[in-house]
Amino acid sequence: MQPRIKPRTVAVWASAALALTLTFSLLHVAADRRGGSAFNIAIRAADERMFAEGQQTFRFDTFGDEAFWGDMLKLHQAIEGSQFGGVGPGLSPRMALDLGLKVDEDALPERVVQQIRHRRVNLDDPAVTLQLLKANAVVGVTGFFQGQSLRAVGIQCALCHSTVDNSLTFGIGHRLDGWPNRDLDVGKIVASAPDLSAFATLLHTSQNQVRTVLNSWGPGKFDAELILDGKAFNPQAPPTVPNHSAATMLPPAFGLAGINLHTWTGWGSIPHWNAFVANLEMHGKGTFFDPRLDNAAQFPIAAENGFGHVKTDPDDDRITKTLPALHYYQVSLPAPKPRPGIDFDPAAAERGDSLFEDKAKCNNCHTEPLWTEPGWNLHLPVEVGVDAFQADRAPDHRYRTSPLAGIFTRELGLFMAPEHKGRFYHDGRFLTLLDVVNHYNAVLSLGLSEPEKADLVEYLKSL
Repeated sequence: MQPRIKPRTVAVWASAALALTLTFSLLHVAADRRGGSAFNIAIRAADERMFAEGQQTFRFDTFGDEAFWGDMLKLHQAIEGSQFGGVGPGLSPRMALDLGLKVDEDALPERVVQQIRHRRVNLDDPAVTLQLLKANAVVGVTGFFQGQSLRAVGIQCALCHSTVDNSLTFGIGHRLDGWPNRDLDVGKIVASAPDLSAFATLLHTSQNQVRTVLNSWGPGKFDAELILDGKAFNPQAPPTVPNHSAATMLPPAFGLAGINLHTWTGWGSIPHWNAFVANLEMHGKGTFFDPRLDNAAQFPIAAENGFGHVKTDPDDDRITKTLPALHYYQVSLPAPKPRPGIDFDPAAAERGDSLFEDKAKCNNCHTEPLWTEPGWNLHLPVEVGVDAFQADRAPDHRYRTSPLAGIFTRELGLFMAPEHKGRFYHDGRFLTLLDVVNHYNAVLSLGLSEPEKADLVEYLKSL
């Protein structure tokens, strides 16, 4: 027989339970108002963790690509030079800066910072470059040492998609993640590697021809499709594209939150392109799937080599696990903001704003405030008024509507060599924003006057 519970006892327990529930509810509400509920705390912790992990990956993770750049191409031997067991004269800091490589001031010991500030560092000595690599101060490049000997180098996302603010001297300063390094001559750097047989075999050509192609790219450019279709030159390129190179401008990696498609020709989302580049271009150890590359008519080299089906044992995969945090960090990078009265004329920009929305028809595609279309933001070459060469190297045969936030940095040439400023569109064919405006004024028959064009340029610089 079960013991009988008195009604009064039940009432007491019920009252206590109700009081406890109300107490917890009130505490929960108070915590929510302070933003301190367990769930909100977990969100903030995840935010901090993802940001930190993504930044580490973006700045320092080689994904194991040193096996390619070091063991196969032996790029490190060209860096150290014959004096230190490599080949050739070696890479001095001055040569490295001339190639557009950047140095992170915050990674340098204070004594070295002072020596550079007072010009007491020999910038013509390759030994100093090795010391910079040991300090992990060369943006986007990691040196792997065995004792005092450089045995390999690897590269990171930051090599192409970061620069510095030149706070110490040109090429040496604080990192600016997401800014395209428009001074960087990737092609010339790769061409200096002693052994390019891996590329020559892939492209069915000679190492000398590979070097010719790489040296044709020029600063601020890279040809991601070369290893897919083998097309090195654009016969339709205008004279403003040096050498008719098929390489494209390094795009900004800032201001991408909410933006669909990451590349000039809309290959895919940001994590798609991260996986594509880390596996196929950086030659890291990972997994990548894109059956569109099986199309031998469009991508003969990629199809021949199975580039759309890269598989690595999960225990050895250095890339896939980094993609979530890397994506998180990239979309956290804001576009730089221009300064009224310094970077643009506010009064002219206000007049240009009206033109942008109405007569110039810019807002038809560059939708405020994303400055590209929300959704599928691709256009046929005829709509853009340019040749189809680069578009036809991508699966959709189209060009993306590029977002405009921070475009003033290119027009003004911020933190880049003066000769590298400007250069708009995928291949840099338009040297200034006015050239872009003139192009659309003709293609769309806008009828803009010269003052209206100037006002529109000032508005673009204000974005």
